[in-house]
Amino acid sequence: MTDRKPIEYWLSDMDGVLVHEGRPVPGADEFVRRLDASGKPFLVLTNNSIYTRRDLSARLAALGLTVPAEFIWTSALATARFLADQRPGGTAYVIGEAGLTTALHEAGFILTDLKPEYVVLGETRTYSFSQITNAIRFIEGGARFVATNPDPVGPSPEGSLPACGAVAAMITRATGVAPYFVGKPNPLMMRTALNVVGGHSECTAMIGDRMDTDIVAGVEAGLETILVLTGVTREADVERFPYRPHRVIGSIADLIDHI
Repeated sequence: MTDRKPIEYWLSDMDGVLVHEGRPVPGADEFVRRLDASGKPFLVLTNNSIYTRRDLSARLAALGLTVPAEFIWTSALATARFLADQRPGGTAYVIGEAGLTTALHEAGFILTDLKPEYVVLGETRTYSFSQITNAIRFIEGGARFVATNPDPVGPSPEGSLPACGAVAAMITRATGVAPYFVGKPNPLMMRTALNVVGGHSECTAMIGDRMDTDIVAGVEAGLETILVLTGVTREADVERFPYRPHRVIGSIADLIDHI
């Protein structure tokens, strides 16, 4: 791999890196403390659009991880920023939870079911048949289709749950219109995250547990990429991909002394 500049900015996925199945990954608390003490800007990224970043900060705190809300960046926030740049003060029909609706409200969007300019699909634990039907009809009527992230399934204690990507595929099948996905692996999310921390790609690292979202997004954004083996991707899976992370490590604990 080519030589890189020293890491001055850190981006990290949340699920599979800092937490796993509702518990903190061993060493995650010390990693966060070291980052905070170093003064180096960092941001926790997640494709989960259900919660606001205040909600996520509180959930992490309950697990012993102190991550201020302003150090969290979600696909909902990235989607809201994208839409505000594209059509300031626009209108949208939204399928999602408070994380998405709050972000869009704060970005100046109007949420409506009266001839919306956009259909915006996010994550929810209660996808509604009537809402999906409305979305299909609005898209057939000319609304633009945007989705927060392409993940087809999400984890739960009971097993996999259908997620944004799976529901988006159903709407696409019904309408023939594919959505624009804003979240990882879209480099757009990485670039907006870089803007938030004020970082440059040459001296920023992306830590993730998935080759097909975190690592490819980091590669395409020109970041140093670090794969941890505490989440989805196994070490044996890495060779299947046409791109490689700069480093493969056991867990976030292996990075503590490199901050």
